[in-house]
Amino acid sequence: MKKDTQRPTALDLPMVDPLPEQTRKYFDICTEKLGLVPNVLQAYAFDIEKLNAFTALYNDLMLADSGLTKLEREMIAVVVSSINKCFYCLTAHGAAVRELSGDPVLGEMLVMNYRVADLDPRQRAMLDFAAKLTEDCARIEEQDRETLRQAGFSDRDIWDIASVAGFFNMTNRVASASDMRPNNEYHSAHR
Repeated sequence: MKKDTQRPTALDLPMVDPLPEQTRKYFDICTEKLGLVPNVLQAYAFDIEKLNAFTALYNDLMLADSGLTKLEREMIAVVVSSINKCFYCLTAHGAAVRELSGDPVLGEMLVMNYRVADLDPRQRAMLDFAAKLTEDCARIEEQDRETLRQAGFSDRDIWDIASVAGFFNMTNRVASASDMRPNNEYHSAHR
């Protein structure tokens, strides 16, 4: 059976209609800046309170001031999503890595296996930590945090690495459970 490409997920959860004024303005800003409204936002728009909670946390983790660059946060998103095999996030955040790095090969390496990428020691330590947190979080110990400190991360940075990795572990599961589909534009972006 062919998938309905008009819906962002396999679930029958239509967007609130009409959208509240503030949400409509937010979607207009997305269209202006990105050229599209990401399907993840459309998926959450069946419940405006859930959409607002999602976007507030996403914007805080991915866009607010941090010792981590925007590219580093996107790299974490891709590595976590690669481990979890989340089609939506690999596609959307892989495009972001390609855009922010200006390197389509790096984007593909992170999607497939970050360990083959030519990363600096700081990025390698960050992604190793995010991978371990995703694969076996109960095994994180002080030595893992100390490795990050030795790579130049502050304790605040460690909090941010863990928070970004934790967020994408949660969203990967929601995206997979609902068969969330990325916007078609992401597939060819920044290649």
